[in-house]
Parts: sequence; C-alpha cells; structure tokens
Amino acid sequence: MDDCFDDPASRIADDATLRAHIGAVSPVVQHKVFDRLDHFCRDFIALSPFLVLASSDGAGGVDASPRGDAPGFVRVLDDRTLLIPDRRGNNRVDSFGNVVASPGIGIVFMVPGINETLRVNGKARVTRDAALLEPSTVQQRPPLTGFLVSVEEAYFHCGKALIRSKLWDPAAQVPRHSFPTLGRIVAEQTRLVEAGEADRNLEEGYRSRLY
Repeated sequence: MDDCFDDPASRIADDATLRAHIGAVSPVVQHKVFDRLDHFCRDFIALSPFLVLASSDGAGGVDASPRGDAPGFVRVLDDRTLLIPDRRGNNRVDSFGNVVASPGIGIVFMVPGINETLRVNGKARVTRDAALLEPSTVQQRPPLTGFLVSVEEAYFHCGKALIRSKLWDPAAQVPRHSFPTLGRIVAEQTRLVEAGEADRNLEEGYRSRLY
C-alpha cells in the first residue's frame, strides 16, 4: 500500500490502540453471537435469495463473492451446518480455491426489504457428493459442487449500512443506461472481444445458462 495517502502517526497498528480509538463494546453486542443457528437464523436464511461469501487463500489473498438464487437456496442441514450450492459461472472458482487452501469463511445473508443482515462465520469444505447436492437441483440441473459450512459464529447485524445506502429504496436505483454494459467494459478492458458480441453472449448466458 502506498505510504503517501496517510500520516504514519495517524495509523492504527495494534488491537489496544484500535479499541481505545473506537470505544468499548456493549454487553448486548458481546452476547448476541451464537455458535449455532437458532430459529431466527434459520428463518432468515430461508427468506434470503442473496449472500456475499468472503474467503482467503491463507497467504494474504482475499475474495468476496456474491451468490444468489431463489429464497432458501442455502440449505440448513442442522444447527451447525449449511450447504451452499454452486451454480454455473465463469469457472474462475476463486472461492473454492481459497477454501481448499484455507477453510475459514465469512458470509453475509441479505433479504430484500429487511435492513438487518445475518452474519455467519465458520469453516468450509468443498463437496461434490451427488446425493447431498441433488436436493438443490433447479431446472433439472443439480449443482456439481457446493460448500459445506460448519458454523462457528452466527449473529444479526443492525441495518445502519443498508439504511444509509438506501439499498432497498426503489427511488435510489441507478438508471441502467447511466453506466456501460458489462460487454462494453470487458471489450475495452481485455481487447479480446467486440463489445456487441460480448453483450450478446452475456444476454444469452442470462437467458439460458443460469443453471
């Protein structure tokens, strides 16, 4: 990281300085973290069509991956275990590669219209167990792989971030024409495809290759 962006004297480099700067944690916040999924967590996951999964390769490389499907696509196998099915994508498998190298993950579940989120932290492994994945079949296409997540922490996060961002407010939506299409972006960034062709391929993928 470039040293020119902040005064070295202003940096926080240890836990004690961080805590002194931020302040104490309230007892409620300290005690709202559970090591299993209670009925509130289960109900929220059943409503959630979208999550962000954070992972690390264990050597300093990190990744945050959006994943979405019909509400309840993440299956709660028991109070401490989740199954996140994988759908067709670009085959980069960044998250899978990270989990193979280092199993720690963090998940943020979101539900449209609800400002609060559910955070789940734990360890994951990659599974290709066909019998385990078969119940997650959509449009006659069972997922080929998935994450089995062992829950270590589960807690609800207040809605301040989503309220400030107006994430669920229709009036805050950006008109699509105000930002370039992904096809145009990829074409200009890679110089390997023409923008129109890239957009057509993308639209076809959205129509016929979601599963």
